[in-house]
Amino acid sequence: MNTNKRLLIFGAGVIGSVYALRFAQYGLDVTMLARGKRLDVLKKNGLLYNEDGIIKQIPIKTIEKLDNDDIYDFIFVPVRYDQAESALTVIKNNQSKSIVTLTNTIGYESWLEIVGDRLLPGFPGAGGDIKGDVLYAQFGTKQHQGTIFGEINGLITERVKVLAQIFDSVNLHYEIQKDIQAFHISHTALAIVNKHFYTNDGMMDLESARSVSTLSKIAAEIKQNIHLVEQAGIPVIPPETKAMGELPVNEIISRYRQMLNNDFIIDVKLGNHAVSQRAEIMLLDEMFHKKISIRR
Repeated sequence: MNTNKRLLIFGAGVIGSVYALRFAQYGLDVTMLARGKRLDVLKKNGLLYNEDGIIKQIPIKTIEKLDNDDIYDFIFVPVRYDQAESALTVIKNNQSKSIVTLTNTIGYESWLEIVGDRLLPGFPGAGGDIKGDVLYAQFGTKQHQGTIFGEINGLITERVKVLAQIFDSVNLHYEIQKDIQAFHISHTALAIVNKHFYTNDGMMDLESARSVSTLSKIAAEIKQNIHLVEQAGIPVIPPETKAMGELPVNEIISRYRQMLNNDFIIDVKLGNHAVSQRAEIMLLDEMFHKKISIRR
């Protein structure tokens, strides 16, 4: 049913590559927009990925430039928050009707100015890294967060239903979020505490990240940030995030310690992906506090 939908992944980083891989594995019509060395690798070798320790390959259609009349049913934009405006500006004059952002944010005003009501905000249910041109990543499961998307006005529109069908057809867990902005702000409240893992010249080592002094700061800030969201009259979504803000500091520290025993999470929070995410986290931190102070 959905194999005739044309899908474009705008960007060939970790998140874009994971979605492109899943869509291609199920035979959907998916194209990746890529540039530079990544484009060369995809053209020459296809999409290389790690599956249970074995490096595999799948052919993938690529483009280097998006023409205005090259129309897709959905354009997915899985870029960092600090890159979103420039990415959407590139797409601005393309005639495709639905642009799905898969990234952190605290609001949509500037994005709406660029692409208007074609914007369908979302959040990725995947993470990982690309090492030596090979994708090491995984999707969220039903127990963990899947892909989240929803109209800004909370309506279940036809395009939301079609997108849900596409995710069903590739066996991906998803959630249609009726208050997508509250979700994004709530998630940002948690995401920005990762700034405590940064040092002046990179990332903390694992021992420092697990230390009481680092995790105490993180726990205190999580509680404070979630409290600020509630004070601003914004629902804290999902319930797990709200519950996190109500935990004692020691319990949050314990949870983070547990997470930092998992190799995949260590890689996400302290590896190359985290290093490249620094500008995004710092900008989100600044914008979060600005937005919350205006709402209070």
